[in-house]
Amino acid sequence: MSRSIDEIQQEVWGLLKESQCVYLATAEADQPRVRPVTLLDLDEKFWIATSPRSAKARQIQRNPNVEFCIPLQDESGNGYVRVAGVASIITDLETRSTIGNQIPFLTEHWTGANDPNFCLIRVTRVEIEYMKPGEMEPTTFMV
Repeated sequence: MSRSIDEIQQEVWGLLKESQCVYLATAEADQPRVRPVTLLDLDEKFWIATSPRSAKARQIQRNPNVEFCIPLQDESGNGYVRVAGVASIITDLETRSTIGNQIPFLTEHWTGANDPNFCLIRVTRVEIEYMKPGEMEPTTFMV
């Protein structure tokens, strides 16, 4: 039975709802850089907390195009969700406070959302590619 794009999108949104480790790719000149980060899906937007001195923050300031990938695995095989997007560093204190206060590990690393060592990054979705575990062909859609 073939699934509609709406059904596939709902399945993907369900996979992205939880705070989780993903592999974020940024660019440094012509070299891709990939590292694990904790991704938060809050208010239907993707957020990453880091230090403003981190390599990823510096790379995003120079080139905001990013991708992240979530590997998937179940009894039927392997799959993934890959999201291409545009990242921006959020400086607005109200947004930093609203989102920062929802980050479970905020106070483990920073004194609060107004800590100058806290950097909040928002990733706006542009394209999503999803390969359900056990399937052989991914589905790509724009958002």
